[in-house]
Amino acid sequence: MFLIRLQGKESIFEQIRNQISDYIAKGLLQPNDKLPSVRQIANELGINPNTVMKAYHLLEEEGLIYTLDKKGAFVSNKVCAQVPVSDLHCQLMRFKEQGMSKTEVLKAVEEVYKEEKCLK
Repeated sequence: MFLIRLQGKESIFEQIRNQISDYIAKGLLQPNDKLPSVRQIANELGINPNTVMKAYHLLEEEGLIYTLDKKGAFVSNKVCAQVPVSDLHCQLMRFKEQGMSKTEVLKAVEEVYKEEKCLK
C-alpha cells in the first residue's frame, strides 16, 4: 500500500500521511473505509509504530480520518466537503488526461447532485 523512500527529503511519517491523503483525494479510499492498523503498517514497512501513529494523528487533525477506540482508523465522512476548488481543477485535468470525456464528467456531476437531493 505504501512506497517509502528511506533516503528521501520527506520524513517517513510525512510520506505515509501524504500517500493516504492522496488515496483519499483520488477516491481509492472512500468515506468510512477502514485503514490498516498502526501495527500492520509498522510491521510491513519495518518502522517504529510511533511513526505511523504520528501520520495518523496528522490526518486526524486535518479531518481526513477518525479513530475509534479498539476499532481502528477510518476515512472521514467529511472528506468530500473539504476538497478545495484548485484540487477539483487538478482532478478534472487528470480525468481529461486519462481520456474521460466531458460528457462522462458531466454525467458523474449530475449523479452526485442528484444523490445530494435525496439526502436532504
